[in-house]
Amino acid sequence: MPLLDHFHPPLEGRRHWESFHAQWAGTIAAALNEHLPPDYFAESQVHVGPRIEVDVGTFDDAPAGGGGVATAPQVRPTLAPPDLVLPAVFPPDFGVRVYEGSGGPRLVAAIELVSPGNKDRAEKRTAFAAKCVSHLTAGCGVMIVDVVTSRLSRPLDDLFPLLAPGVPVPDHGPLSAASFRPLRQGETDSIEVRHRTLTVGGVLPELPLALDAGQFILVDLEAAYEEARARSRL
Repeated sequence: MPLLDHFHPPLEGRRHWESFHAQWAGTIAAALNEHLPPDYFAESQVHVGPRIEVDVGTFDDAPAGGGGVATAPQVRPTLAPPDLVLPAVFPPDFGVRVYEGSGGPRLVAAIELVSPGNKDRAEKRTAFAAKCVSHLTAGCGVMIVDVVTSRLSRPLDDLFPLLAPGVPVPDHGPLSAASFRPLRQGETDSIEVRHRTLTVGGVLPELPLALDAGQFILVDLEAAYEEARARSRL
């Protein structure tokens, strides 16, 4: 099933790309859970806004009427003014996380579905690239899938200067999918990169997603996209 342009007419304004990205992430997670090794599991992650606590509410749980047990009120501590306030960017998050769960959930891989916000201003692009680098330097496999046609920037152009300064960015088109596999051989660390150019109207590729202990799982992006389109009636 050919890749659609979800960010320009006729789909733009008629269907919401956020809903489809969420559907696609959930479909990928479901497909991975059918084939992951025992003790591994995948979860879709969708956060359109920042995952931060804006404020803490205070609630009165005392029973109505009399007869309740008297308790001392809980007083919320007061913070001193901050020494410094830094500007920050909290980009939207559409993707899939893979965990190894035998000793408690431990992140081993991440699939990032690029959003328009990830390709917007320089600070947003850098924040997205930094998130991917943090996964890779922790030894997690990473896959980046960019089908956003409404922005001209390319995530790999921002990722490579952070990940490997001086290494030229692989030749790829305006849309792409890339898989990154961290490796340690003896005392040498490296990251294998596999990338594919995507085109509207074209077929999405199958790429490996690295797990830990040298394991990997193949992710059929086309099959998941086809199922997500069917579920979304596109």
